[in-house]
Amino acid sequence: MDIEAKIKELEKRNLDAEQGGGPKRIEQQHAKGKLTARERVDYLLDKGSFEEVDKFVVHRCHDFGMEKAKIPGDGVVTGYGMINGRKVFLFAQDFTVFGGSLSGPFGEKVCKIMDLALKNGAPVIGLNDSGGARIQEGVTSLGSYGEIFKRNVWSSGVVPQISVIMGPCAGGAVYSPALTDFILMVKKTSNMFITGPQVIKSVTSEEVTAEALGGAMTQNSKSGVAHFAEDSDKAALDRVKEILSYLPQNYRELPPRVECTDDPNRTDPDLKTIIPANPRLPYDMKAIIHSVLDNNEFLEIHRHFAANMIVGFGRLNGMSVGIVANQPRVLAGCLDCDASVKCARFVRTCDAFNLPVITFVDVPGYLPGVNQEYGGIIKHGAKIIYAYSEATVPKVTCVTRKAYGGAYIAMSGKHLGADINYAYPTAEIAVMGPDGAANIIFKKEIAEADDSEATRARLVDEYRDNFASPFRAAELGYIDRIIFPENTRPRLIKALTMLQDKVDAIPERRHGNVPL
Repeated sequence: MDIEAKIKELEKRNLDAEQGGGPKRIEQQHAKGKLTARERVDYLLDKGSFEEVDKFVVHRCHDFGMEKAKIPGDGVVTGYGMINGRKVFLFAQDFTVFGGSLSGPFGEKVCKIMDLALKNGAPVIGLNDSGGARIQEGVTSLGSYGEIFKRNVWSSGVVPQISVIMGPCAGGAVYSPALTDFILMVKKTSNMFITGPQVIKSVTSEEVTAEALGGAMTQNSKSGVAHFAEDSDKAALDRVKEILSYLPQNYRELPPRVECTDDPNRTDPDLKTIIPANPRLPYDMKAIIHSVLDNNEFLEIHRHFAANMIVGFGRLNGMSVGIVANQPRVLAGCLDCDASVKCARFVRTCDAFNLPVITFVDVPGYLPGVNQEYGGIIKHGAKIIYAYSEATVPKVTCVTRKAYGGAYIAMSGKHLGADINYAYPTAEIAVMGPDGAANIIFKKEIAEADDSEATRARLVDEYRDNFASPFRAAELGYIDRIIFPENTRPRLIKALTMLQDKVDAIPERRHGNVPL
């Protein structure tokens, strides 16, 4: 074959690969409101930066008539490119080719990309749109899943891993996304579940739709499996870019620092009145978070799950930071099972990728109740303690109002290794709330008083002033400085500037045994 013929053959194979499952299947994909695998890659990466790998790979199955059905790429597009000038590796499952089902060669392609990402210290992104394991290949496809899972684990905490669910993701296929750092789903067109509606109906007689069982809002709000629910493919891919803008390429690097266009000494007079005079009244902790961050920009993560806990990314003087906060507007900011898991997971993610953790505390305690005890609040609550104690990144804590009992310790108290602890004058730090404490400590005095209610109110105020005051904690060195709310932003920035060269370590060991 001469050179010209070889060039034509290459052009034909390129064209065949880029057509995926053909015009009809591409049209069906678009009719569902979904982009094709290649359209997703082109939209996500910087223009002209994509370098495809294994474009001509085909399956090796000779059974069930598969020998005659071979399509270049075999159902997954793999390669590397740039996002905002930073290197990433990715794979995009192609639903137009064999329903995006995973074969042996398909798995090998994905594993090759994951290995390259790990060796080169760059994020790996998976765009998932697949019918699951390719049944015709039997155990070979299952073995490929195992190889992918192993690499997910090897990469955990080494390079960022992001999964975008853009179609079906069922059975064993869900465990690869579940092992990654962030999961994004697209509303109405994506779902995740171990067993589908038909299997559930046949086994348990329960009737449920795919959307109700494992749709984007179900996995975001009920299970907490997913972190984001977006309205379209493009919105999900835009969110990936935003997440990566806060993260380093790998655990050895610091997060990217951007030029700050917001005055680091900016104060906010509105915060003077943010905390209600009545300690029983709620307020929106997000108002404080948005106020202190650069340009008031906050990327909330897990927004639909455990709303009594807030987590997300922001910047202070151009530095990427992780934000953790109790939300007094939901369950009074109490820690429950879901909030504990949400908090601990996020703190560990920040620690893995060198993001300082800023914690805003207004927590009356762990949520009481039979369901919480049966649900394992002891085990789940311990995860927060573990995560904060293990974290060696800079940790700055600000108590805005209530910080009672074990929850005070758990929410990045000085005793768990927080570097700088601030408190507002409105803070109440004690073993328990003044009402309950006064009823126990002064029980006899209240019972014998002529006006028990007035006496009780007086004693509650005395307890609050003498024992729950932030000045008491400051006298003991548990609070480094009591600050005015309007000065929160400049104080946080000064603390982070001081801590930017922090070096810390935990005792040498194989690994800890986190209470899973």
